[in-house]
Amino acid sequence: MENPAALDQEACYRAVLTRDARFDGRFFGCVKTTGIYCRPVCPARTPKRENMIFVASAAAAEEAGFRACLRCRPETAPDMGAWRGTSNTVSRALALIEAGALDEGDVDALAGRLGVGERHLRRLFRQHLGAAPVSVAQTRRVLLAKALIHQTDLSMAQVALASGFGSVRRFNETFQALYERPPSALRRRGERAHEGGVVLSLPYAPPYDWDAMLAALAGRGDAVEGRRWSRALSREIDGAEGSVSVEPGEPGRVSVCVETTELKALPGVLARVRRVFDLSADPDAIARDLSADPVLKPLLATRPGLRLPGDWVDDGVEPPNDRLKDDRLTARAESWRPWRAYGALHLAVAGVDADDVMERDDAEAA
Repeated sequence: MENPAALDQEACYRAVLTRDARFDGRFFGCVKTTGIYCRPVCPARTPKRENMIFVASAAAAEEAGFRACLRCRPETAPDMGAWRGTSNTVSRALALIEAGALDEGDVDALAGRLGVGERHLRRLFRQHLGAAPVSVAQTRRVLLAKALIHQTDLSMAQVALASGFGSVRRFNETFQALYERPPSALRRRGERAHEGGVVLSLPYAPPYDWDAMLAALAGRGDAVEGRRWSRALSREIDGAEGSVSVEPGEPGRVSVCVETTELKALPGVLARVRRVFDLSADPDAIARDLSADPVLKPLLATRPGLRLPGDWVDDGVEPPNDRLKDDRLTARAESWRPWRAYGALHLAVAGVDADDVMERDDAEAA
């Protein structure tokens, strides 16, 4: 389902009928009669088949003129886009956009950072996400703003700044156009119970092996106390002074607290949190592809929730999911693409040495 052109519309509708949580974040259903788009798990009454079309991303839905459902709240769906592995260039571009690359720059500058032409980048976005880069950037701003409106007590001016809008006027106009109401009308007073910093709940697709992740972060020297990870923010790296802390929340959610007086830095900080904790991983796709390897299949069954600890600062030209540090695995790992790093991670956690894997391969070849 990575390519919007390859979406099986009938299969999508069956998933919506059963509210199958496995497809949450993989596609969105657009209702032609209401102009609303929803997650597959939306609790609202399912529309008739002839009134629905399905797209691969929230950006594609909004670019087509649909607005986000206020019941299922698409901003709370797991974000699968950056790790689908359909295109390394798109994956890197999404990471840069999430960090604010198009809040102040343009698509041409983004393409230059990726080493591709602007037209080629637009074509890749159409192919894999069904929307233009600027539409993806606006959708991310809108969905972050919605999360801030629902989960925090920030003023509308603060929300506009923290979500990457250039001005309060642009923020208000965007919400009026998308939801036919001002952003303040979306606020629900009963949802916020936090003080001291901006506290947000970010989604991920379970399962998630929190013990393994926190142990890996502590092992490399990160600040981990119990089940709480924290880091100081710096102006040189993050554009602001302050701190950020992360701890597991309810199933499928992680609680993030950002303490800073400069809310403009919030999108970049959240993007780095998602990378460090690998929140955009697609465990179903990883297990499906890597289980074809007889060595990895039992390891994946034993530890299905393993995630890749990411770096706070990452300027790599390859997405983390496809990086391979051990050259001894290169030949075998070609069949693991685009999840080579996950294959190597499962071997390492299980204590399987690369030399043992290669000796097995040599014996089978002989």
